[in-house]
Formats: sequence, C-alpha cells, structure tokens
Amino acid sequence: MPTVAADPRYPIGKYEPKPFSIEQKIEWLADIKFLPLQIESAILNLDEAQLHTPYREGGWTVHQLVHHVADSHMNAYIRFKLGLTEDNPTIKPYDENLWVQLHDVEKLPVNISITILHAIHVRLHETLKYVSDNDWNNRTVFHPEHKKTMRLWFLLGMYAWHGKHHVAHINTLREQKGW
Repeated sequence: MPTVAADPRYPIGKYEPKPFSIEQKIEWLADIKFLPLQIESAILNLDEAQLHTPYREGGWTVHQLVHHVADSHMNAYIRFKLGLTEDNPTIKPYDENLWVQLHDVEKLPVNISITILHAIHVRLHETLKYVSDNDWNNRTVFHPEHKKTMRLWFLLGMYAWHGKHHVAHINTLREQKGW
C-alpha cells in the first residue's frame, strides 16, 4: 500500500531552514548537482496521458511540474548570480501559476525542460561550489513578495528542497497509480 503524506502538496514536508554547516552544504550542493537526473528518472517511461495527469487533485500535471522546475531553477541561477555580485539586490518575483499556463509549457515536450535543467544545473553547481562559507551567511537578496532579506544559505536550502519536493510529487503519483 503506497504511503500518502498528510498534505499531498508537501510530500516531504515544508522547507525548514537549517543552520550553516559544511556537511549540510555538501548535501545541498549534491541535491543541486543531481536534480536533473532525479527528475529524468522520475518521469522515465511515462506516456503522454501519464505526463498530463495531475500529481494531486487540483494540482499541476507532471508535464507542468517539469517545466515549472526548469523555470524556477533558471530564476534561481539568476538570483544566486545577483546575490554574489551585488549588495542585497532585489530579486524579481513571478507568478508561477501563470507561467505554467503559457503556450511553451502547454505545447513543448518535457524533454526541452529536462535539457534546460541539465545545462542550468551544471552552471548553478559550478557557481555555487566556489561560494565561500562567509558568503553563504553574509551575502543576501531581497525578495519583495515576501518582504524579506534572504541569505544565499537560505536560498541554497530552499532550491535543494524545491527539487526534491517536486520529484516526490511525481514519485508519489507513480506509487499511487502503480506506474
């Protein structure tokens, strides 16, 4: 019998920030490095009907999730670059629900976003593995939607979590459907 999280929106729970540690940094950088392979594995052998199945009632389809992760992590790459090169820059929020309704998401196959994820994560990982311990804790960005200054350390954990969160959506759906 597949296990179902109490809240299907958060199969691995909500993001919980953690204090800086070398061990945690190594884990989160590995999460960033290997996310494209995990997404690719999660959708392996799914047909079009399965890709267009919502991961939960009222949720996005697997197809939309894959494109969303690419969109989100492209934004992450830019946010990190801004945070590393400017003093507390204001980052641009976007409406992810509107983005997944655009024609590129509707019309293009998921392999386009898988390719983007592979490329962006090579760049992202290469950028992040050289960030100093001091910069993880002291370099920041300002998120106007949340009215909050965020350390790059917080962002690293959030994007590591974000990838695992959506992989879990797909894998939970596969378990529930017996795919």
